[in-house]
Amino acid sequence: MATEIKAPVFPESVADGTIATWHKKVGEPVSRDEVICDIETDKVVLEVVAPADGSLVAIIKGEGDTVLSDEVIAQFEAGAVAAAAPEAAAPAAAAPAASAPAAASTQAVDSNQAPAVRKALSETGINAADVQGTGRGGRITKEDVASHQAKPAASVQPLSVAVGERIEKRVPMTRLRKRVAERLLAATQQTAMLTTFNEVNMKPIMEMRKQYKDAFEKRHGARLGFMSFFVKAATEALKRYPAVNASIDGDDIVYHGFYDIGVAVSSDRGLVVPVLRDTDRMNYAEVENGIRDYAFKARDGKLGIEDMTGGTFTITNGGTFGSLLSTPILNQPQTAILGMHKIQERPMAVNGQVEILPMMYLALSYDHRLIDGKEAVGFLVTIKELLEEPAKLILDL
Repeated sequence: MATEIKAPVFPESVADGTIATWHKKVGEPVSRDEVICDIETDKVVLEVVAPADGSLVAIIKGEGDTVLSDEVIAQFEAGAVAAAAPEAAAPAAAAPAASAPAAASTQAVDSNQAPAVRKALSETGINAADVQGTGRGGRITKEDVASHQAKPAASVQPLSVAVGERIEKRVPMTRLRKRVAERLLAATQQTAMLTTFNEVNMKPIMEMRKQYKDAFEKRHGARLGFMSFFVKAATEALKRYPAVNASIDGDDIVYHGFYDIGVAVSSDRGLVVPVLRDTDRMNYAEVENGIRDYAFKARDGKLGIEDMTGGTFTITNGGTFGSLLSTPILNQPQTAILGMHKIQERPMAVNGQVEILPMMYLALSYDHRLIDGKEAVGFLVTIKELLEEPAKLILDL
């Protein structure tokens, strides 16, 4: 007896989702808890897994279709694997009938591909073997077909013709990318955003890290990086400047009595900001492990909505990509964000002498509606002082 496969129950902040990829076709064997479908929302990609051993008997929502919370997307039969059903079982992405002229084409359409991909290949006449798949396990996605279609055909256009041509390609923006764009634009339009800058001498932390990194990793099983120092310094500064840890809700100011710091992580699908909870209660190893785990989950598309909801403050590190200076954009409803940058050796005046020191520019963007310049500068200076004298941070001085 067939059972219904439904989309997950979305949080209130997520209105709907889009079927991104079907990893299984109708009639294909599937094991319990095996991923059969990816649903992309405004925030994360959610995986739908098989409820038992069995197979899909019908795909109701094809790739690219919009689905609501708890909406039926497929029919599943547990137990013995069902015989492969005709492609018409997926009405949203039905392939041409076998008797149609297209079936006599020399184009090779792999029956293991998702219905929407097979349809795109059939409509464009592109051979699946010529398309480079970027999906999970090397699978071809609709975007791959569109990208391949936009490429000039080498057999038709010799190099002598292609040189100097202005090539364009058009691909649909993902839901996550659109949501990020909307939030960034809203932050610039709805807040009185201002950025203040300072610089920090990273030599003390670099020397401490060099001295203790091996013992730290051996003891805690975590690599000692710079982010844990910044997270702990920011947490202490937030305690001293509560307005930076607050948010605006209509005409009210909400002061948070906890410290949940989001750490911006770049993924293939776009920028995501998973949140470290209660950083005031975390030690350095827990911070490092938390950031590492989030980085792995972002890389593998495993971040859940619960990983990225909330947050009272955000840290973003453009220095990872070589940025020397930037003005980060607020992550609403938060009222401040700290930007880290590349460590650059520069000549600095120290006690009347010129020394070459590893310096980093720090940027604090803040909502001037709530945070005054005095508080913003004081907050950033506090972080600078704690980082330049890490003993004060460790000893809670």
